[in-house]
Amino acid sequence: MDSKNEKKILIVGSSAKDYALAKKIKEYNAKVYVIPGNPRIAEIADCVDIREENTQEILEFVLENDINLTIVSSEAAIKADIADLFQSNEQLIFAPTYQSADFTINRSIGKKFLYKLRIPTPRFAIFDKLQAAVDYIKNAPMPQVIRSDQNFKGQDRLVCNTFLDAKIFIEDLFCKGEKKVVLEDYVYGHEFTLYVVTDGYHALPLTSVANYKFMENGDGGLLTDGIGAYTPDYKVSNSVVDSIMFNVVEPVLQSLQKKGAPYLGILGLDSVLTYDDNYVVLDFKPFFSDHDCNAVLNLIDDNLLNLFEACAVGSFADDYNRVDISDSASVSCVLSSRVNGSIISGLDLIDSDISHFGINKNQYLEYETISGKTLVLTKTAKTLSRARKSLYEDIDLINFDGKKYRTDICEQVEKF
Repeated sequence: MDSKNEKKILIVGSSAKDYALAKKIKEYNAKVYVIPGNPRIAEIADCVDIREENTQEILEFVLENDINLTIVSSEAAIKADIADLFQSNEQLIFAPTYQSADFTINRSIGKKFLYKLRIPTPRFAIFDKLQAAVDYIKNAPMPQVIRSDQNFKGQDRLVCNTFLDAKIFIEDLFCKGEKKVVLEDYVYGHEFTLYVVTDGYHALPLTSVANYKFMENGDGGLLTDGIGAYTPDYKVSNSVVDSIMFNVVEPVLQSLQKKGAPYLGILGLDSVLTYDDNYVVLDFKPFFSDHDCNAVLNLIDDNLLNLFEACAVGSFADDYNRVDISDSASVSCVLSSRVNGSIISGLDLIDSDISHFGINKNQYLEYETISGKTLVLTKTAKTLSRARKSLYEDIDLINFDGKKYRTDICEQVEKF
């Protein structure tokens, strides 16, 4: 593409999903900017040192640099209502306004929204006072899932099997400054996310993703926002997808339209498949998650830029009656480190896609770990079993101190 005619795309975000998104957008020969980005993203895109919530500054950058489309994955930017500001200034943006997306960011609002629309969800309770929450948990069935109202940078959720564990964790959340906590009955079953793309009026499914959210094999250890995934999720039938689109997505979008706040962007629906194609909806997401973004993007055959632009300009319903998804399969695994400053080796030896969290580079240009989630590795192949085998072969080639990951991602797959 002629550099004079190349599109200029801005991504607002700084995590693993933004690296995967920037890499995907570059396939269309676009000039990609990322605010604020991280050292690894800076190798494939131009990172701009502006805070995600400084929406006015971001708008000024867009106007000064003739940006064609802004794509927002950052919850901080969505909460700062970047979409409303951009739309008011006639700048194309693929992101929901905060008024339309508050139910995806505040868990208490999301749970009340599900209840209002009579969408199946586990029994829950919301508390803004510590003692009331503790009193409730005394008689609540165990296990209980306890979550902060909004995402903390650290641990913000826990599955508690005893009253004492629950009491201590609730106290910790309030001590950290959380204004509300959400308590929910734990539901046994198969966890998955259905992602859809929408302009607020018309919605189409992308793919289903099987989630692994516990740190340890066999769903043990701490509950996280995601430690691995595979897609498509062969356990989620077409009838389940159709049911969610008709009984969940459509009522959600219609309710937001009536409120005068149509939802534009990616909407993720975290759900549990219980039995006989029954399901409950746990939560909503305002974009792809870090642990599954690359896996989903690898399966989208349609031009992602054209898809997002169609939503932003209002031609989505006319231009799309389906999104082309390949018949391949993807498996992802998050690699975490227990230590800071350990040199990461083997990255140049692997074929899997790599998405980075906030890693550092030392003076010798070597990558170093930051304690916590470090890398997401994603492998895409014709079958899930082949993707899984290749992924774990690549994981074996990567080394750093304190390396930790689940070894049972997609383990049950044989013929898929």
